Amino acid sequence: MTTPIASSARLAHLPAAFFATVMGLAGLTIAWEKGQQVLDLDLGLSPWLIGASTALFTLLLVLYIAKLILYRPAVLAELRHPVRLSFMPTISISLLLLAVAFQPLAPTVSLVLWLVGTPMQLAFTLYIVGVWIHHEHFQVQHLNPAWFIPAVGNALVPIAGVPLGQVEVSWFFFSVGMMLWSVLVTIVFYRVLFHDPLEERLLPTLFILIAPPAVGFIAYLRLTDTLDVFAQALYFAGLFLTLLLFSQGGRFLRLGFFLTWWAYSFPLAAVSIASMVMYEQTGTGIYRYIGVGLLTMLTGIITLLVAATLVAVWERRICIEEPAPRMAPAGGEQ
Repeated sequence: MTTPIASSARLAHLPAAFFATVMGLAGLTIAWEKGQQVLDLDLGLSPWLIGASTALFTLLLVLYIAKLILYRPAVLAELRHPVRLSFMPTISISLLLLAVAFQPLAPTVSLVLWLVGTPMQLAFTLYIVGVWIHHEHFQVQHLNPAWFIPAVGNALVPIAGVPLGQVEVSWFFFSVGMMLWSVLVTIVFYRVLFHDPLEERLLPTLFILIAPPAVGFIAYLRLTDTLDVFAQALYFAGLFLTLLLFSQGGRFLRLGFFLTWWAYSFPLAAVSIASMVMYEQTGTGIYRYIGVGLLTMLTGIITLLVAATLVAVWERRICIEEPAPRMAPAGGEQ
């Protein structure tokens, strides 16, 4: 008996963006690991959350490998797509997040995941930046905050890499991530401010704006163990973007469900963890309240996302054929 997602007709349309669900669950796992540490509690959640994240990653990886074998042209089409291309590194990012999650419980497993995820992240980054530079069909309407995903993946490498003793490699990836972020943040704001609004299904990707400074803050502290001016600037940039998006919550609450809803999850996990790290560094209680409050919100959001995704899979509303991106000025469709 085939499941709704694994049927042959739908496997060809399984998007790499589905790995964002692993990013969300793994981010929740790491956030709860930090939350229990900050609150001095042991709720026994970590093994269950790690198990769920690993099982989901394994399932999606098997399905995507099957897609690669059976529907290779569909995978190649994703690698050429102006929007879906940026979601390809969610695969390597999932490995890196699992490496961070496993670190307190199984350092050897963490090392293996990091050793696989890190070169994969570099390969995706080199390929994607190369496509950006030598493209023949991109238009400004194709640009959206999902283009930050490769930058976030590079900034994640030091979080597990430094404890594993890979300091120079971690500095390399941190530098690449911050360079890409500094370039992309300018052109993404230009696109949002001066061109057609993002289409509805891509609006949740605005939350990805939070991730680079929040992840960069955590990574920078791993590398330097110093809360200097640059570290504080990264944290407060992430906090401002969080407040900015929360102030527009009504817009997001009116959206119908798309798989891109999972863009809410990992960025909120990142800023929650960053706030709790800020509390550890300063001892200022407000950061503890922000971090735990965001963690509580994140837990509720991911619960809703899991339920909505399962319903959408069962009702066959995702993993279906979508129209090609429009090349006219009103384009930008995923």
